[in-house]
Amino acid sequence: MLPDASLGLGRYVVNKWNPWLPEEKRIGACPASSRLQIATLIGNLSRSMELLTVDIEHEETQAGVHDLSDPTYPVLARSLRVRRGNIMATIAMLENLQAPKAGALDTTEREVA
Repeated sequence: MLPDASLGLGRYVVNKWNPWLPEEKRIGACPASSRLQIATLIGNLSRSMELLTVDIEHEETQAGVHDLSDPTYPVLARSLRVRRGNIMATIAMLENLQAPKAGALDTTEREVA
């Protein structure tokens, strides 16, 4: 099981690519309540990302430095940027789990011509 391809929902681990899970527990065939939980999580993470953006802008304004390459760039703003990037990656993964694109989940080996 891939750690970035699964999402713990309640007492089950939902994973579209795990062939040992029963069909009803896979993300693609998940009940509406699980999809609602994912959508709610995406909404909450998006709100957190907006708050982090405001905090970053505040720190940059307070320090008077907006350039990341400047040595006096605030350490807090730099760490908040990293956190915001991690949340963006999590949102992208959740959106991919919620509505996977055709061929994006193909993990089979292909012959190289």
